[in-house]
Amino acid sequence: MADLPSEQPDPAKAAKAAPADTNNDVPAAPVPAPQLLVMPPTDVIPSMVWPGTDGETAWAIPIQIPSGTRGYALFVPMVPAPASVPAVTRPAVTVPAVPKPADQAEKTTVKPAPPTPPAPAPAEDATPTPPPVPALVSQRPQPQAPPYPARPFGTYERTPSPWQTFRKKHWAGPKEAKGWAVPAGVLAGALGFLIFLPLDRVGIGWFLGWLVLTLGVAFGVRESTDLPRGERLVRSGWAAAALALMLVPAFRNAWWLVTFSVLGAIGCTALAIVGGRQVRSILFSLIAAPYAAFAGIPWVRKHLKASRSPGIARRTFFSVALTVMVLLVFGALLSSADVAFSQLLDDVIPDFAIGSIFQWIFLAVAGGLLAVAGIYTLTAPPATSSLDTEGKGRFGLIEWAPAGAALVLLFGGFVAVQFTVLFGGSRHVLKTAGLSYSQYARSGFWQLVAVTLLSLALIAALARWAKRDQPAERVLLRVLLGLLCALSVVIVASALSRMWEYQRVYSFTGERIFVMASEMLLGVIFVLIAVAGIKWQGRWIPGTTVGLAVLMLLGLAALDPEGYVASRNAARYAGSGKIDAWYLRALSADATPALTKLPDPVRRCTLSWIAADLKNPDPWYAWNLGRERARDALAELGPAAIGNQKDCKSADQFDLPKTRR
Repeated sequence: MADLPSEQPDPAKAAKAAPADTNNDVPAAPVPAPQLLVMPPTDVIPSMVWPGTDGETAWAIPIQIPSGTRGYALFVPMVPAPASVPAVTRPAVTVPAVPKPADQAEKTTVKPAPPTPPAPAPAEDATPTPPPVPALVSQRPQPQAPPYPARPFGTYERTPSPWQTFRKKHWAGPKEAKGWAVPAGVLAGALGFLIFLPLDRVGIGWFLGWLVLTLGVAFGVRESTDLPRGERLVRSGWAAAALALMLVPAFRNAWWLVTFSVLGAIGCTALAIVGGRQVRSILFSLIAAPYAAFAGIPWVRKHLKASRSPGIARRTFFSVALTVMVLLVFGALLSSADVAFSQLLDDVIPDFAIGSIFQWIFLAVAGGLLAVAGIYTLTAPPATSSLDTEGKGRFGLIEWAPAGAALVLLFGGFVAVQFTVLFGGSRHVLKTAGLSYSQYARSGFWQLVAVTLLSLALIAALARWAKRDQPAERVLLRVLLGLLCALSVVIVASALSRMWEYQRVYSFTGERIFVMASEMLLGVIFVLIAVAGIKWQGRWIPGTTVGLAVLMLLGLAALDPEGYVASRNAARYAGSGKIDAWYLRALSADATPALTKLPDPVRRCTLSWIAADLKNPDPWYAWNLGRERARDALAELGPAAIGNQKDCKSADQFDLPKTRR
């Protein structure tokens, strides 16, 4: 608002005259320069003091004007509109003329304001802007005001995203930042990965690194978590499952089994950190854990700043650097003084290559971030129960019942054919399909796996979105879902029988055994769904499914799948004289004890790659039971029993094309 002359003690008396134009069709005449007028206060219109500060913007108070009223129009400008934004006409507020008594009607006059300092002359093409007048204004905007162009200054309140809303309502994060427990836990996770975790070899170091990480997170959280006792036991169970899966790299050397075990351990760690009972919350844990790893870094840094000992981080870094320098100098002198001690240092200390340094940095950062995610989340865990909402019935009986009944009839016909095949034997297959039994077994396995997965998704969708308000709807839905589960179990059995027959005729592989185990897991899930459908209580199924997947991986590790594959192929070779030596040669060290029982030249061929891989000893943190047993088996045979590529070419018992011999 423009400043008023010092002679006016009351700025609320100011008003500006402007002719009222009620005819919108007639072009407006040129508006003269506005005049600042002063009207003396009366008993009807008393004077008032401007409530705001000098120069503060405000909104005009809207009032209702009776038709035919004559008076003055007051315009209170806010801020000048930018040049690029078109001017918007402000609503006018009209002050009605106050009727005067008959004896005072001729005495009321309007006096001009005292002279003000001359303003600079505007440009010829510029439209004069009326000065702000502090009259009849209020600081609070009205909701019915029309939209205005973007303001040249100030901030707008943005609508929060769904993630921000969830964070504010269900995951505010920890507030306190004090003590050394949190930085110590993060440091333990970083050092555990840096010291123990091998990337080039699977071994016991994976378990040791994960164990140190778990202990560091537990030390950093201690009693500061808000989890109830029951939830703590569940989280501890998932942490124990992750450690059990991390033991697999210490006992088995099969790359695919180790890969799935490590991925399963990471998933169990996410559940131990974030939690989750239903499908949505379980999937949310896989996203929230990486987010917490980076969101918790500022929170961990505040613990260092809030320490009672200022500069402790700098002093700790100096101490670590001094210790490393002392060890390097004196270690180099002592290793050069004694050959045996030098050999011991070479076995304990890794090589200081450029690639090794980047590998150490990666391992330390990964372990530290996992520790940050665990401590940050467990200190103030999110409320994942808000994600697991009950499904609402969206599809009525007329929508889902025909499709479900048709699928039941289709599955029933397929199952009837499968029983005919299973009990009719190979003669029935050869007569009706025109295929050999092995070809028939191989032809539809993957299709049956796809049918199993799709039927599982369909059952889950019906259980969540099908309406069951009426008793007839509930009964029919139970019957259809029960029949679908029962028929799906038969389809799973058919797929398993086909894969087993195919492996019996051709050869066993570790990947095929893993697929069969996964198909068996799907069959168990159908049984669980059927049991849960009796009382419509299936909230326990997702968590139980994850637990069964962990047990499946641990069961495969106990089975030693590649050792079992090697033994079955050796028995097949003894009975039929056929063997896939090229595949057996590519197996891991787990298959070595079974391969040593093969006769020459197949044995020399199958052991060639494994012996080359086990030529160099492993460091202590990469100890593996499968490789240790393989070295013992090769030592009993001696170097003369191990062949090379020439032995593989001379062997003629292969189920492979001639070009690979």
